[in-house]
Amino acid sequence: MSSPTPTNPAHAHFESFLQAQLCQDVLSSFQGLCQALDVEPGGGLSQYHKIKDQLNYWSAKSLWAKLDKRAGQPVYQQGRACTSTKCLVVGAGPCGLRAAVELALLGARVVLVEKRTKFSRHNVLHLWPFTIHDLRALGAKKFYGRFCTGTLDHISIRQLQLILLKVALLLGVEIHWGVTFSGLQPPPRKGSGWRAQLQPSPPALLANYEFDVLISAAGGKFVPEGFTVREMRGKLAIGITANFVNKRTMEETQVPEISGVARIYNQGFFQSLLKATGIDLENIVYYKDDTHYFVMTAKKQCLLRLGVLHQDWPDTDRLLGNANVVPEALQRFARAAADFATHGKLGKLEFAQDAHGRPDISAFDFTSMMRAESSARVQEKHGARLLLGLVGDCLVEPFWPLGTGVARGFLAAFDAAWMVKRWAEGTGPLEVLAERESLYQLLSQTSPENMHRNVAHYGLDPATRYPNLNLRAVTPNQVRDLYDLVAKDSVQKKSDKTDAGRLVTGSAGTQEELMRWCQEQTAGYPGVHVTDLASSWADGLALCALVHRLQPGLLEPSDVQGVGALEATAWALKVAEQELGITPVLSAQAVVAGSDPLGLIAYLSHFHSAFKDRPHSPGPASQGSLGTPSAVLFLGKLQRTLQRTRAQVEVENPNIEELPVPEPDVIPTPPSHHQEAGADDLCAICGEHLYILERLCADGHFFHRSCFRCHVCEATLWPSGYGQHPGDGHFYCLQHLPQPGHKEDGGDRGPESPELPAPSNDGMPSAPSAPAVPQEGTSPIPSPPQPTRQLIRLSSPERQWLSSLHLTPEPETEPPPKPPRSCSALARQALVGSFVGWGVPAQGPQGIRIPSSVLVAMEEEEGSAPSSEEEEEEEDVALDSEIEQTLLSLAKNSDTMNKYPTWRRTLLRRAREEEMKRFCKAQAAQRRLNEIEAALKELEAKGVKLELALRSQSSSPEQQKALWVEQLLQLVQKKNSLVAEEAELMITAKELHLEEKQWQLDQELRSYMNREETLKTAADRQAEDQVLRKLVDVVNERDALIRFQEECRLSELASGSGAQG
Repeated sequence: MSSPTPTNPAHAHFESFLQAQLCQDVLSSFQGLCQALDVEPGGGLSQYHKIKDQLNYWSAKSLWAKLDKRAGQPVYQQGRACTSTKCLVVGAGPCGLRAAVELALLGARVVLVEKRTKFSRHNVLHLWPFTIHDLRALGAKKFYGRFCTGTLDHISIRQLQLILLKVALLLGVEIHWGVTFSGLQPPPRKGSGWRAQLQPSPPALLANYEFDVLISAAGGKFVPEGFTVREMRGKLAIGITANFVNKRTMEETQVPEISGVARIYNQGFFQSLLKATGIDLENIVYYKDDTHYFVMTAKKQCLLRLGVLHQDWPDTDRLLGNANVVPEALQRFARAAADFATHGKLGKLEFAQDAHGRPDISAFDFTSMMRAESSARVQEKHGARLLLGLVGDCLVEPFWPLGTGVARGFLAAFDAAWMVKRWAEGTGPLEVLAERESLYQLLSQTSPENMHRNVAHYGLDPATRYPNLNLRAVTPNQVRDLYDLVAKDSVQKKSDKTDAGRLVTGSAGTQEELMRWCQEQTAGYPGVHVTDLASSWADGLALCALVHRLQPGLLEPSDVQGVGALEATAWALKVAEQELGITPVLSAQAVVAGSDPLGLIAYLSHFHSAFKDRPHSPGPASQGSLGTPSAVLFLGKLQRTLQRTRAQVEVENPNIEELPVPEPDVIPTPPSHHQEAGADDLCAICGEHLYILERLCADGHFFHRSCFRCHVCEATLWPSGYGQHPGDGHFYCLQHLPQPGHKEDGGDRGPESPELPAPSNDGMPSAPSAPAVPQEGTSPIPSPPQPTRQLIRLSSPERQWLSSLHLTPEPETEPPPKPPRSCSALARQALVGSFVGWGVPAQGPQGIRIPSSVLVAMEEEEGSAPSSEEEEEEEDVALDSEIEQTLLSLAKNSDTMNKYPTWRRTLLRRAREEEMKRFCKAQAAQRRLNEIEAALKELEAKGVKLELALRSQSSSPEQQKALWVEQLLQLVQKKNSLVAEEAELMITAKELHLEEKQWQLDQELRSYMNREETLKTAADRQAEDQVLRKLVDVVNERDALIRFQEECRLSELASGSGAQG
């Protein structure tokens, strides 16, 4: 029922103000409201109180209640905290407007300038829970009734700007449109203040406006003078955004959104997309708002192949410039990707129009992102001080797949307003800057998980938002360079291409330091005398002694007595790689012949950097002195497990399950296929020369990193993620690795995930579990846009139940026939367990009721249900019929339906949050992997130059050569550090892949459980049993990952306590 048309002109203007959906309509209706009430706009909080007092209108009362509640917080001091402060805010983006609102609530005079004259950005922003609560507290649902209804957690930029614009206008912010800020105008003499240089000619009052605080929110392309910007660069990344018309038909409302699908853990979906459309993506997101909004990351070669780009250019600006992009091809590309992702259920997709009347689609480059090195500065001239602060993209350009932009932007706006409050209180400039920089250090680390849980208590005070707050993390002495008595140079761009800000510690230092360490580690071993870093290692004894010292029990000195130098060296190289995680950079022949002294120095420096912090004791180390768990080592064991599993599957009957043969605890046989002299100098694929920094060792061969790619898709190969086909000898990613006994069909199916090696006491890899049985007639490719995707969070009892399942008969008894319902019961138990943590109680194996922790949160949600009328109108979101039936059957047994009327919405919201969390984690890992790849390329280029100089300049002074060697060692150390971090990220990717696989298996179990038992065939029961076996295998693999991560954590704690002691 629509509201009656108000007869009071002020009431009519207020209703128009609430409903206005265009920037110009908002301004005109607000101007009419002020005129009707005889109130001067832009008068600060006094203007708000005048409007509230005079507008006695029922529709406005709920809005006044919300704004009064916010303004009544003690931190604002009834709007008198900053009454003598004059602020200029540049930019009417979401962050600029949010900062202006906070400054107005503090009582400051706030003037905002914006170069645009309308809001036209349809792109959709992901909202964290605290941003949703914050906007609701400002009356967002009053201005936009569909704001975050049900499980929605996003909003278009345009709608968010409209909401904040209306709030800012009501609170008395003075806004000027079509005005561009071009710089600061220092005070010409004592007694005058700071002004802004504005274009075009501003009104006289604005041109003469003097302010003592400047908040810049003008975007990443504009940073005020004096700030230094750091560039964080990764591998080429091309993003595509597309907005399609949302006709709001019934069919469109039924299409589920895609919170995020990433290649790093769901390769099957992207391979299907590639096979069906020829489109090659890294990720894709779909949100439904004013438009159907899609954003994706596309591969350059795919864009070139499909004619979206005319020509390949090394310069990204030229590559994605208007002259090089074919608009029609780009539109076909985005439409096909969107159609595939939504299964064609959106019907005919029509592009929305942008601000210029063109189809709202664009390709952009986010290869490099800018980050300001400081968040605030103070400038002083003629006694007039100016406080400058950054918020939004000009502070930190967000990485869009993480969905952190608006959340961290709001946090920065709060922190900037807190800084202004401290400034107004008379706190010293250096103290204000030190506090602001201490908060800035926390910004990049914030996530919904590591902030205070109760978002209702968030406020301007940082202590209400950050649990581990230390406002003295940065001292005033450290920010003296941020206090300018005179203007300094303009903005500088400082490249951070080498390692994106990651500090590298533990450099090998000089050759003398490395020599002393090697002598200490090999002292006391018979026949070992290290006098240099070349000939002393030729017999292999010194290398064997070093390995034994670092990891006793792997090989004994007596084992190498009588063994030739080549065999002993090869043995030591292999054991160091397989049990210490030290990958070789030269062959055994090169060590024995002494033909590559630089390679040997680089190899030994890896030992030094990895183990130099271990306390040294004379004589052989004890058995208990184990090294720190290494991600490189873990992935290496996983790769060898994959190879053994494949080798066994090839020789065994696929229908017979038998454990693969474990690695024997005997001397490894030295590899023979790469023991030719000089094999480490040539790439095994391209045959070109390999320099030390370029060498990548895999399966006993050396490669360029750029050559070691999948033979089908040319993706970079990483440990535990590739295999070599024995037929053609090529390397493949797991997605395209041909399966034994199966014909290749283009590569939609990937191999079964290799078993994860469980840690053992002796440090040797234990026997893996049996390989999973291939399942017939099923596809591993899930439908990504399902809104009810459930991320299975295994508790300890669940892991115990699953790992204790006896799928084979006891050896001392005759195998009885399997009951027809046994597997179904186990499957149902696994499904019920998967709902623990999602608001549904589960029944234990003995009928014990296992309460979920989420039920407590749901009780709190029910007890604190919103009371305002607009929040009570939230819509329920329809569930898929199959999932709803399963959920209802579980809920009826526990009376959840009657006790918690909002459980369905809560369940879906929690599922979406978990899905988004996993997507963000995957994208953060992928972004860092891209940055590492770019950094490694630069290190390789520098290493090649140094190595050429060392090998060619034989007449150079010895001091110069020593300097070059030291520089080379530093590059090697940086490379090892990056490779170790890369391995840790690959473990993260493996973890995400296992979560995705577990979800797929869970879906298959549900499909079998929903069938009547009497209708199941023998094949159905066999397939159900196979799915359950796979589920148990995945649980075991995840458990191995958890054990490894726990070992790393305990090792870090032990090393930390040792350092303190």
